[in-house]
Amino acid sequence: MLDRYETSLRGLARKDRLRSLSARSGADFASNDYLGLARSKRMADAVTAALAAGTPVGASGSRLLRGNDPEHEALEAKAAKFFGTERALFFGGGYVANFAVLTTLPQKGDLVVLDELIHASAHEGARAGRAEVTAAAHNDATAMDDAIRTWRARGGVGNAWIVVESLYSMDGDRAPLRDLIAIADRHDAFLFIDEAHATGVYGPDGRGLAHDLEGRDNVVALHTCGKALGASGALVTAPHVLCDYLVNRCRPFIYATAPSPLMAVAAATALDIVADEPERRDRLARLVALAGKRVDDLGLPTSGSQILPVVVGDNARAMALAEALQSRGFDVRGIRPPTVPEGTARLRISLTLNVGEADVSALFDALAEEWERSQ
Repeated sequence: MLDRYETSLRGLARKDRLRSLSARSGADFASNDYLGLARSKRMADAVTAALAAGTPVGASGSRLLRGNDPEHEALEAKAAKFFGTERALFFGGGYVANFAVLTTLPQKGDLVVLDELIHASAHEGARAGRAEVTAAAHNDATAMDDAIRTWRARGGVGNAWIVVESLYSMDGDRAPLRDLIAIADRHDAFLFIDEAHATGVYGPDGRGLAHDLEGRDNVVALHTCGKALGASGALVTAPHVLCDYLVNRCRPFIYATAPSPLMAVAAATALDIVADEPERRDRLARLVALAGKRVDDLGLPTSGSQILPVVVGDNARAMALAEALQSRGFDVRGIRPPTVPEGTARLRISLTLNVGEADVSALFDALAEEWERSQ
């Protein structure tokens, strides 16, 4: 009965793709806690105060039953104002939020055009939805435009949905948002922007790379709370009518127990912190500049963001490099297909305020030595 599962695992091992869980240890160059808020005293104090005031640990039901707590509504109101949109909805996580939006808002007869390197949750949601789905070359606005034109030429009459990340999780590069909104406007299309890795880090007060697009009728954004905001969950920001539609038609929202009210308190406090403490973004920018220089010194391309991919190519070599760095006290993880395209296994170096400039310099000294040994 279990043979087929064991066979599959052996196949992964032969391809150097077998994964296992490992505890965190060493200097943090692997997490998405970009602003160092996961251990924020201000957030911890807010949650402690909420508990003392009687806020429940669990919501105990879906939002449409008894699980709609004042903390959820307070977070959503604050997020809508913070991001400059009509309304926000709080989901349990970024994966479910992407899946929820793309299985609900695009309709039968619509077209979803995905950037080929977008999060797996967007691919899964689009495939599970009712619209036609196609993928366009990464960060190629012309390819997005061509996909919509081709669909229209074949008789497509619904709405097109352009779906991108503003900052890509494995390459650390930015989407051409100005070009994409122009395409969306030209085709009367929607632009759905996953701001997961930009929220808190970029834009005025950390409002993200799409901050000047929010509030438009044809823009939906997703802001995860478990990365730079240091909590968990995700916020979908959109026009009132689209949020009302999600409340009424979105099965992952209707039939799921609501997120913990304490996480709503934590996320709301995080929004206050990123607005009140711009020095966190300044410190992170200095780390990004230092790391970019060190990557350039190694003759490798740099992303210009807090996500630095060091593409190795071979799965086994990428994992060996990661293990060597881990043994030297640096928590750097190897990333292999299918998370990234074939032949692009890599180290994903993530810069956070959990390390300092000395740590960054020491990491790249070690990387230079291990890179040379691995040749």
